[in-house]
Amino acid sequence: MIVGIDLGTTNSLIGNIEGGRPRLYKGEDDSPLVPSIVHFGETGPPAVGVTAKPFRLSDPINTVSSAKRLVGRGVGDIDPRGFPYDLSRSDEKTIRLSVRGKTYTPVDIGALVLAKLKLLAQSQSGQKIEKAVVTVPAYFNNSQRQATRRAGELAGLEVVRIVNEPTAACLAYGLDRKAKGTIAVFDLGGGTFDISLLSVKDGVFEVLATNGDTALGGDDFDLAIAGKLRAMIQTETGLDAFSSIETKSRLRVAAEELKRRCTDETTDLFIFAVNGKTFSREVSRAEIAVWVGPILERARTPVVNCLKDAGLKPQQITDVILVGGSTRSPFVKEFVTSLFLREPICSLNPDEVVAMGAAVQARILEGKLQGMLLLDVTPLSLGIETMGGITEKIIHRNATIPVSASSTFTTSIDGQTNVSIHVVQGEREMVADNRSLATFKLSGMPPMPAGIPKIEVEFIIDANGILSIRALELRSAKAATLSVNPTYGLSDAVVEDQLLQSFEHAEADYAARFLAQARVDADQIIRATRKSLRSGSNLLKPGEADEIEKAISNLESSLSQTDHKVIQGLIETLNQATRGFAERLLNQSVNDALKGESL
Repeated sequence: MIVGIDLGTTNSLIGNIEGGRPRLYKGEDDSPLVPSIVHFGETGPPAVGVTAKPFRLSDPINTVSSAKRLVGRGVGDIDPRGFPYDLSRSDEKTIRLSVRGKTYTPVDIGALVLAKLKLLAQSQSGQKIEKAVVTVPAYFNNSQRQATRRAGELAGLEVVRIVNEPTAACLAYGLDRKAKGTIAVFDLGGGTFDISLLSVKDGVFEVLATNGDTALGGDDFDLAIAGKLRAMIQTETGLDAFSSIETKSRLRVAAEELKRRCTDETTDLFIFAVNGKTFSREVSRAEIAVWVGPILERARTPVVNCLKDAGLKPQQITDVILVGGSTRSPFVKEFVTSLFLREPICSLNPDEVVAMGAAVQARILEGKLQGMLLLDVTPLSLGIETMGGITEKIIHRNATIPVSASSTFTTSIDGQTNVSIHVVQGEREMVADNRSLATFKLSGMPPMPAGIPKIEVEFIIDANGILSIRALELRSAKAATLSVNPTYGLSDAVVEDQLLQSFEHAEADYAARFLAQARVDADQIIRATRKSLRSGSNLLKPGEADEIEKAISNLESSLSQTDHKVIQGLIETLNQATRGFAERLLNQSVNDALKGESL
C-alpha cells in the first residue's frame, strides 16, 4: 500500500483510498489533523502531534512548531525573533534548532512528524507502510523538495512521488465530479500561499501556471492579530505581553484561537492575563478582517501574475477551489470572490483536501485508479551561465514536468580542456540577479581550437521536480553528471520578488544582456582577427594591416561603452575592414586543403 501524506506547516495528515473513497487516519484526539509539533522532554522519546501541542504554552523553548517554514533555508532567510526556540547554531546554509543540549535540523523535525503519521496509519490499517506520496507547496524549490524526500527516508518511508499541494487538491475534487474547464486553486495554509491554474479535460489535469508567496499564511495572520492585541493590552495595563517568550507564545496561541472563533461567530470576548493583570475586550470579525487585511492583500499580486502567465482573465476561470485552513475565514472567501468574480468551491474540508488528493495520487501509482493523468509544471526557469555573465535558460518557467531539454555550447579559448558549468534558477537575464544552484566541471576534453568543441548540456526534471544535469562533449564523448543536492533554500524576499523583478527590470535586464553579449562578441572577434593577422600576414595588401589595427583599436576602446549599439557598429566596421583579407585567407585555406587532389 502507498499512502498519501500532507506534510503541513500547522497540521499533517495521512490517508489512502478504501472502497473508492479517501480514508484519513486519525490521531489520539480522533481527528485526522495531526499537529506538526514536536516536544522534547527531559527524558524519553519526543512527543509528536496532539500530545506535544499543550507544551507550546507550558514549555515553548523545547517545543518545535511550524518547522516546515525553515526547510531548506539559512539563517539569513528568516527572522529568528519570530521563533521561541534557540536557532543560534544556524548558519547561512542550514537552520539548526538547539533543544535540551542537542541540535536538530528542520528535516529531523519533519522526519519525526512523518514517523508519527506512519505509526498511526500502520496501527489503523493493519498493514506495514513503506511507501508514500508527499505533498509540498508549489513554490518549494529543488533543495526543499530534496529535504522533504530526506525527511521521508529518515522516517523509514520511500517517497515515491512529490506532488504540489494545489495539484493534489484538484485531484481530490476530480473524484466527485467530472470537471471540465479551467480551475484556480487558492491554497492559503499555515505558512505558505500558492495559486495554481489548471486545465481539466477528460480526466487530464494540466497545470497552466503557478505562483505564490512562501511567507504568507495563517501564522502571519496570528502574528498580526497578536500585535494588535499586544498594543491594546499595553495601553490598558502598561504591561508588554511580548516581554517574555512564555507570554508571547501564550498571546500568539490566544490570537489563533480568537481568529478561529471569529470564523464562526461575528464577535467574541477576548480575555488575557499578564503578570496578574487581566485584559478583556469584545473583538469583532470585522476588526480582525481589518487587522489582517494588509497581509491578505499580498496574495493579490501572485494571483494577477499567475493569470498573466497563463494568458487568462478572471472571467475565464470556471471553478475556484479553496485549500488550507486559513480559507475558512469569511473575509478570505470574500477576498477570493473579488479576485475571480465568482463564489469559490469549498464542499470538501479545506484542511483535508490536499491529503485526499495525495491519497488519490498514491492510488494511481499503485495502478488501481485508471483514467486520470496529472501534468505538473516547474515554477522557475533553469539555465546556465555563459560568457559575460549571461543566463542561458534551458528549461523555461511553467514547462510541464517531467521534462528534459538540452542546448549545445562551445569554448571561447584555444586548448581548453576543462569547462565549469554554473547552474542557475530564476527569471532575470543576468546570472548575478538569479539564484545559484550548483557548479560542476566537465574535465578531460582534448585540447581543441576555440569554437570546435560541441558541449551538450541536458537538464532533466523528474516527476518529483528534482533536477539532474548532464554535460557531454560530443566529439570526445567526455561526460559529467550532477544531481543537485540540498544546500539552502530561497529567502522569502527572493521568492516574493522573483517574478515581479523580472517584469519591473525587463527593459534594463535586456539592455544589460545585449551589452554583455556585444562585449563577448567583440572580444572573440578581436582575438580571432589578431590570430589571423599573424597566420596570414603574407596575404595583407599595403596599408591594409594599419586599417584593420585601427578598427581593432576603436572596437577595444568601445568596450567601456554602455550602449551595445555602439559596440555592434564598430564590430561591423571591423568586419568591413577585414572582408577582403578574410576572402583571401579563406581561398588559401581551400587551396591548401585541395592540394594534390583531383576534381
